[in-house]
Amino acid sequence: MSRVDGFVKVWSPDKKPGLAERIKSKITPQPPLRYKLTIALYRIRTETNKLDYMIAKMKERDAMLFEKVVQAQMDKDQARAAMYASEVAEIRKLVKALMTAKLALERVGLRLETVMAMGDVVAGIAPVVGVIKDLRKYLLGIVPEIGLELTEIGELLESVVAEAGEFTAFTSMPTVYSEEARKILEEAAAVAEQRMKTEFPELPSPGALPEPQGQKQH
Repeated sequence: MSRVDGFVKVWSPDKKPGLAERIKSKITPQPPLRYKLTIALYRIRTETNKLDYMIAKMKERDAMLFEKVVQAQMDKDQARAAMYASEVAEIRKLVKALMTAKLALERVGLRLETVMAMGDVVAGIAPVVGVIKDLRKYLLGIVPEIGLELTEIGELLESVVAEAGEFTAFTSMPTVYSEEARKILEEAAAVAEQRMKTEFPELPSPGALPEPQGQKQH
């Protein structure tokens, strides 16, 4: 069997295996690559939805605290306004991190869909593995449960690359793929930065709000 024939069989087997192959698969069953990618894609979408939910909850809290900043400044209570403003800043920092991760995972999901449609496994997934690894480290300190899940997803995708590499003579990840992974993360961060500017109002500066009724100076 040629390398190409072997790869096609592993990617999407359509022939009944021989007796020896059936016995071997019972001992160490190996799912076809397409099945593994389907599982990875499902898990990535699940984590993306989790991040989306967390971002929505953070936005609700941001809106509540923002109103408290405004009210405190209108009451001329600068200490309380500063305290709430500090909380808002921390929440927005977290939202930006979660949004960056969500956007990057969406890109990963689209890449996997393309790979499944085109079958270019190694070239298509190699950059994705790099993105998953970086996001895992990025999120472990923020949302540990998602970081751990990405660890497992990364291992699953690495096994796909390794298995596909056996049939394509692929032995290592070229620098160009690592560079592409970096670009995916940078683009996600840039989009997240832009969305933060459009979706979150700027905090009012001290003295920018009108004085409450009954407290005007004469």
